[in-house]
Amino acid sequence: MASIGLGLAALGRPGYINLGHDEDLSLGREVDDLRTRTHELLEQAWQAGVRYFDAARSYGFAELFLGEWLTPERRTQLTIGSKWGYTYVADWRHDAETHEVKDHSLATFERQWPETLQSLGGPPDIYLVHSLTPDSPALADKRLLDRLREIADTGVRVGLSTSGPHQAATLRKAMAAGTPFTSVQATWNVLETSAGPALAEAYAEGWFVVIKEAVANGRLTSRAGETPFNEFARQHGSTPDALAIGAAVAQPWADVVLSGATTKEQLASNLAYRIDGPLNEFVQQPDEYWTERSALPWI
Repeated sequence: MASIGLGLAALGRPGYINLGHDEDLSLGREVDDLRTRTHELLEQAWQAGVRYFDAARSYGFAELFLGEWLTPERRTQLTIGSKWGYTYVADWRHDAETHEVKDHSLATFERQWPETLQSLGGPPDIYLVHSLTPDSPALADKRLLDRLREIADTGVRVGLSTSGPHQAATLRKAMAAGTPFTSVQATWNVLETSAGPALAEAYAEGWFVVIKEAVANGRLTSRAGETPFNEFARQHGSTPDALAIGAAVAQPWADVVLSGATTKEQLASNLAYRIDGPLNEFVQQPDEYWTERSALPWI
């Protein structure tokens, strides 16, 4: 059964696409506000037994906040994953027109890898190409793949994260391309299950598999209002997020399921997940799911 990790996508920067994010950060969005909040949630997660933390170069100051919270003792007991390939460009504005810019080139890797090392105080355990898609040039870039292989040879597991309606195709292409990849982070939740078979194949080949967006950026929480899923959760005596997290934890091919909590209450609720059997009646078509996700505003 998968363990729970804490992802910092919504904690390391003032704007994100989670439903109700503006309410979550109503007490302050300045750098010090989010530094304090991030450290508090990291500590809460640590005390609850969470031992996987996830960041990315594009998550504002997420790597920096995590690196500040780390101690040598903690570092030996936990696993850190991070990602490169997107650059944060919002200048700490939640209403910026553009929040992150994608570039999977070797030049971006060579710039961001030292930034990650500096922010974390050392290498992460897992380092992923951020949101790889089937058309990304990274899978055919021999110089980049050779450079990632060098990193892998030092003990860092390199891999990819996926996004969009073609996650399975992306993962299978990476698995067949002779890459040094041995880890994947993908979106899977009760609305979007299409990557599941490919993730199972990767897991069977020894890949480390992390599930992100298990509560669908808030669409599988009480923030979504009166939905069929939320009604189902209420009838079964559960909060929707606990049920959604539990469905992800129950996947036999998953190593870690990320909580994307931004408040102590959300994290506590996520950690109190409940496994309640198949929830296939809520599955959407991938194109429908990702169209709805792309319409979520940065707030």
